[in-house]
Amino acid sequence: MDASAVPRAKTQGRTDGLLKAIVDTDTGRILGCSLLCHEAGEVISTVQMVMQAQMPYTVLRDGILTHPTMTEGLNILFSKL
Repeated sequence: MDASAVPRAKTQGRTDGLLKAIVDTDTGRILGCSLLCHEAGEVISTVQMVMQAQMPYTVLRDGILTHPTMTEGLNILFSKL
């Protein structure tokens, strides 16, 4: 997903980059995630927690994430699956 789809990226004028995830279709677990965007270092920790807890990607797709933050982009990313 292009980083420009994230509302916070737009408000900060930092729309360069992309967000990508690989999900196991049988279990719904996140197998990997690459974030090449503004504040990626903070956003990835949220993905890491879900992966370590072995929760499905739907936790991030359906969760209420603070608006406007770059982490909110995870709602958008995982809703595209």
